[in-house]
Amino acid sequence: KLCEGILNILEKDTKTSCQVACLEALRILSRDKKVLVPVTTKRNMQILMKLAKLDTVEDPLETVSEFPVIVEALKCLCNIIFNSSVAQKLGLELNLAAMLCNLLQKCKDRQLVDDIKCFDLRLLFLLSLLHTDIRAQLRQELQGVQVLTQALESSLNVRWTEEYKAAEDRDRLPLSLQETDCAIEALKALFNVTLDSWNVHSKNESHQFRYMAAILRHCLLTTGPTEEKTEELH
Repeated sequence: KLCEGILNILEKDTKTSCQVACLEALRILSRDKKVLVPVTTKRNMQILMKLAKLDTVEDPLETVSEFPVIVEALKCLCNIIFNSSVAQKLGLELNLAAMLCNLLQKCKDRQLVDDIKCFDLRLLFLLSLLHTDIRAQLRQELQGVQVLTQALESSLNVRWTEEYKAAEDRDRLPLSLQETDCAIEALKALFNVTLDSWNVHSKNESHQFRYMAAILRHCLLTTGPTEEKTEELH
């Protein structure tokens, strides 16, 4: 009942501070599988997707004051997808992966969106891990390899000297914590999406995997903000 009450408030046009507080409470509650059973419905998933800006294809990410709401809504969706098989099936029905890829593209070349990008990637990782149909959809329909590789390239700040050769700057600064976390989530999602990609048939696929290999090599030469984070990245 508490979760339902929170979701009813979130469905209304309330203040940003109220939305964030409600989503933080829901995120904590959503760690409990028993609590999720009555609230994992199509309507409630759509409420959270709307708050995460996953329902708008065209609208750009411009209102910085809304970013904390987007991040908290994505965190809630991560918990719900992880803990509920019903939510995983609804994710496929609601075309959640396509909407996440679209949001990821909106994050491109934008400032102050690292948290949004990170939890978008984490949700893509969870969906591709827990639902084989979504994994196939990402690979075959949504150009998931390309989208995720570009997200990884952006997080690692790759600069190119040749088509498949990244610049090697021995004096470059370590990645920030947010950049490292984004890169790690992108790598995890990429692993799932390319898991069954032993046979590369097309010229485009061949290019995509050579491009990814160059970025992965660059990743191994990159350091994070701490030794632990560098180890996790590698």
